[in-house]
Formats: sequence, structure tokens, C-alpha cells
Amino acid sequence: MAETSIEWTDATWNPVAGCSVLSAGCTNCYAMRMAARLNAMGIEKYHDLTRRSGGRSVWTGKIYLDEQALLSPLGWKRPRTIFVNSMSDLFHEHVPLEFIERVWSVMARTPQHTYQILTKRPARMKAVLSSANTPKLSNVWLGTSVENSKVLSRLDDLRETPAAIRFVSFEPLIGSVANANLDQIHWAIVGGESGPRARSMKIEWLDEIHQLCQDYGVAFFFKQWGGKNKKAAGRSYQGRVWDDRPTLSM
Repeated sequence: MAETSIEWTDATWNPVAGCSVLSAGCTNCYAMRMAARLNAMGIEKYHDLTRRSGGRSVWTGKIYLDEQALLSPLGWKRPRTIFVNSMSDLFHEHVPLEFIERVWSVMARTPQHTYQILTKRPARMKAVLSSANTPKLSNVWLGTSVENSKVLSRLDDLRETPAAIRFVSFEPLIGSVANANLDQIHWAIVGGESGPRARSMKIEWLDEIHQLCQDYGVAFFFKQWGGKNKKAAGRSYQGRVWDDRPTLSM
């Protein structure tokens, strides 16, 4: 487990490392930069997971299954909210079904924790979770990333996936998602892109999501404006900080 500065969770757990660029939201992925740094520090887990291309580090598509990290939550007694695989995607096509089932087993054995799983591959998530070996768990929240209108269909796959809580991360928000269907979605996280090559987020796009959340009764969490200096830009919207969270009664 690693404590984290991510505003919507308490800690991260990475039984898997590595990924592939899938859509426009992946272009400036912070995890690619972080994996490259960790590799440069000699951490074996991140060896060869990225390569240099166009002046930046990008995923190679290689996946590392961390057997030691897999069992770590069994030793964490104090309840925490845990973001699963901040350095990968649990439903990446190269993560074996058997390993996903083992991740599920660990989460089932640690009901004191709340696990948050975010994927850009909700179609595979839906298919995998139709198996009896990965039952719906009350302490597991499932989400998908939607960066613009081109990937709104991810919400349809998420909606058809059994979950205690379904959430969407509109981060990095790089286009309007005014036509998003948030039916049966419980939580929306919104954030602008951050980092040296950050693309700007328009306030109109944020306004659209805020209105959608009101219309659908979805908890609204505004993470950041982003930019090259995200701390300076802050996370205030309409004169306040929005830290709404879903509840199991939703």
C-alpha cells in the first residue's frame, strides 16, 4: 500500500503494473511518467514497462504481475479506501483472468476496506464480472474513464456491470461530454489534465457535467482544474470545493 495525494482515495494498491495507450486520454498519462522514473531508480517492477517516444515516456504494453503486492491488503487492519492499480488497468487484455480472480479473492477477504477500480476497458470488465468467480462485492466500486464524447459508450458497458457503486472519472476532461447518460451511475469525478503537456479544460465542459449530475442525482466530485501547476490552479468551482461521495444506499 502507498499513501497518496489523490483527492478521492486514501491509498493505492498495485498488484499489476504497466499498460498500453488506448485513447486520447492516455496521451499524457501520469503513470507512464512515474513508471519511467521508478525504472530509472532501479525498481525491477517497472523495468521495460515504458520507452521513449516523441520526447516522452510511453507504455510498451508489457504487464508485470506483482505476486508480493497481491497479498498486501491481508495485513492492513485499519479500514481504508484503496484505489486499485493506479499504475495499470486491472482489465488490460494482458492481465490473465486467473490473476483478476485472485485480486477479487483478496478484496473479498478484506471487507473492512473499500476498493475503487477504474478502467478504460469496461467491456472486458463486464465480461469478466459475469463469471461466478468474481462475484459482486459490497466493498468494491467499479468505474470507467471518459475523457471526451468519443468514448461515451464506456458508460453503457459500466451500466451493465454488477457493482455496489458505479463511478465515472471525467479526467483528463479534454472535450465536451454533454450527451453522457449517467443513469445508474452513482459518482462522477471531474478533473482537468495536469503536467508539463497538459491540455486545457473549458469551464463549459465542467458546467455540463455538474448539470448532468444534478439531473441524474449523481454525487459530484471536482478534483482539479489541472494545468502545468495544478496546485496553483486549485480545485474551487462556483466558489466552493466539491467533495461529494456516493453511498451504498444510492
